[in-house]
Amino acid sequence: MTTQPAATDAPVTSSKMRLVRDLLEPYHRWLVVILVAMVVETAMSLAAPWPLKIILDNVVGDHKPPRWLDAMRFIDLGGDKMELAAVAGAGVLLIAVLGAIASYIDNYYTESVSQWVAHDLRMRVYDHLQRLSLGYYDTHQTGSILSTLTADVKTIQGFASSGTLSILVDLLTIFGMLGIMLWLDWDFALIAIGVTPFLLMFVARFNRAVKAATREVRRYQSDIVASVQQGLESVRIVKAFGRQELEANHLAEASHATVDAALQARRVKSLLSPAVSISVAICTGYVLWRGTGLVLADLMTVGSLTVFLTYLGKFFKPVQDLAKMSNTIAQTAVGIERIQLILDTDDSLPEKDDALDPGTLRGEIVFDHVAFAYNAEAKVLSDVVCRIAPGQLVGVVGPTGGGKSTVVSMIPRFYDPTAGTVRIDGVDVRDYDLQALRRQIGFVLQDTALFHGTIRENIAYGRPGATDEEVVEAARLANADEFISRMAHGYDTMVGERGMTLSGGQRQRIGIARAVIRNAPILILDEPTAALDTESEKLVIDALEKLMKGRTVLTIAHRLSTIRHADTIIVLKGGVVAEQGNHSELLALGGIYADLYRAQVQPAPSADA
Repeated sequence: MTTQPAATDAPVTSSKMRLVRDLLEPYHRWLVVILVAMVVETAMSLAAPWPLKIILDNVVGDHKPPRWLDAMRFIDLGGDKMELAAVAGAGVLLIAVLGAIASYIDNYYTESVSQWVAHDLRMRVYDHLQRLSLGYYDTHQTGSILSTLTADVKTIQGFASSGTLSILVDLLTIFGMLGIMLWLDWDFALIAIGVTPFLLMFVARFNRAVKAATREVRRYQSDIVASVQQGLESVRIVKAFGRQELEANHLAEASHATVDAALQARRVKSLLSPAVSISVAICTGYVLWRGTGLVLADLMTVGSLTVFLTYLGKFFKPVQDLAKMSNTIAQTAVGIERIQLILDTDDSLPEKDDALDPGTLRGEIVFDHVAFAYNAEAKVLSDVVCRIAPGQLVGVVGPTGGGKSTVVSMIPRFYDPTAGTVRIDGVDVRDYDLQALRRQIGFVLQDTALFHGTIRENIAYGRPGATDEEVVEAARLANADEFISRMAHGYDTMVGERGMTLSGGQRQRIGIARAVIRNAPILILDEPTAALDTESEKLVIDALEKLMKGRTVLTIAHRLSTIRHADTIIVLKGGVVAEQGNHSELLALGGIYADLYRAQVQPAPSADA
């Protein structure tokens, strides 16, 4: 199994931007509200130092109030400095109230957008995963996929609800302050303008290093999820073989690698914020020294210097925030990359726009020179040719690795052949609507997978919308009603994860009931009695005989005694149909089937004989 490969920036940049745009498009009205609130919040931030300037210059100092202040007064100043101070105090309150309202609105709607964007992103990734072929899951760890679907989406959501807001407010503020600083003292403003590009270059260089380290952290975190998932899914085997220490070591290795990568990211990140802070302090110190000289020379007021220093500190805030948020930004960028890798995976089975609805199939199946390979090194089928008539019971046998499961997987299009065609009722299965085709096929597998829910829900899983009466009737035909009725809550009994609270025979009969209620004309059986005891096997076989009547049935058989009465038996070996015929004909042929059958019914003599 392989994890998702590390991403490079270039191939996914345009895809990332397109993804972000598509996610935000449904919420453009909310974004307009957020933008307006941010503009108001920015204006209040720009206005915040001015009441203090009025106090310093026009109340404490002797400077004449500007005309715009006189025009905006709400009481008669009458030359009384305390009245002017009252105006400044009221201004502070008004600025704070308007800023608080704007902050509430943008925080409220930003959180709403982030929650819905995270929901849309989760569903988009999950829907895409559902459309991918089984080949994708053959080569990707489930734990890594789960990590992307949960942790990476959560990281993006967190950044959208907090980081994006602060950065946008800072960027809006910086342009407003730049204009006012140029108006107050253009040569002071040029100091900030001259230093900013170097700081941004400095931050960008370090941010690339942090991003690379963060990408490693996320990869190792996926390994942790995969290790835990594997250990918990196989907990019975782990305990049975006493390998708890081995599984703990696997987790420890992944965890230690995560710690090492995180510490490497921390080492890089820790250098960034102090370096930016020192640069800002040098710039601010120079302005303070130069400005004091201008104040003493009566070329600048104390209030103007105070406003300028306030703006200068805020002017560099986006750079400082970027330094502090470099890890968050890197995590978000890596999260988008990992999600985009899944969304860019074009491994789904193609469907035609004019795909046919199969209706109710008769069940004729033809394999016409079918070949298949998982990859260039793993060729499974080379030239499978056979025809199955409607209503036939067909056994599929052969040595391990002969391609039995792959052949039957071609019928519901779990995989498409790399050469040749599979036809049902004379039509290439690739011409059918995929979901409509699969509704015409029932499955009973060797290990029936049940879902966490009631028995009723698990049976009805085969046909959504089935009535309670249909569920009970399907259970009766599957010889399951008797044991279900004895349970305390009957059909409302909760089934544990994967049905582990039920016996193997009970799980199989519920699986048969699920196939019964589907009422499909084609039935695929994958040795459904292989792991059962004799008593359970009899009940399951009896249920299967009821289910198979009038249907085209393909059953993968390891116990050859279970297919002695099959209409035809297909023997696969080396990726081709090596033999075909009924039980008697194949025994008379004396080939592969006869050897397999004799090995099962006539055990080899013991060494003592």
